[in-house]
Amino acid sequence: MNISPYFFYGFGGIAIACSLLVILKKNPVSSAFSLVMVFFSFAGIYALLDAHLIAALQIFVYAGAIMVLFVFVIMLLNADVPSFDLGRTHLGMRAVAGVLISMILALFIWAFKKTPLTPAIAQFSSENIEAAGGNTLVVSELMFSEYILPFELTSVLLLAAIVGAVAIAKRKLATGRF
Repeated sequence: MNISPYFFYGFGGIAIACSLLVILKKNPVSSAFSLVMVFFSFAGIYALLDAHLIAALQIFVYAGAIMVLFVFVIMLLNADVPSFDLGRTHLGMRAVAGVLISMILALFIWAFKKTPLTPAIAQFSSENIEAAGGNTLVVSELMFSEYILPFELTSVLLLAAIVGAVAIAKRKLATGRF
């Protein structure tokens, strides 16, 4: 008896339920921990697909590092207090931010149009992956050669989020509302 579909539906159900909790929870820390459960569910699905490296990376990178960053930013900004005000920014700053966002969006669209959406399935069979040196080697070679632009754009996006969070926190410290 193959019980993989039961585990798949179980992990999928947990992911959907926790995704809904991320949206519906009023407390941002509770939403962040619901998102951790979504990441663990995805890791379970990856493990069922015999992608153990991706499952481990999902737990270490997303459930570990990224969620620690999210919770740190939530605590840093004191997101429970509704004090976010964009009305005091200059019109020039808004225009510059709009232009930068548009440029980054155009770069994302260009990068995803240039990235092949349908890889050759026969190229990544179990036998070919083992002959090439294993799953980790194949994933790392693809990530740092063919998919380097989307990988780097994701890191720039995370860096922009961190810089924005620090800028908002510094503005709160300067006004004495922290």
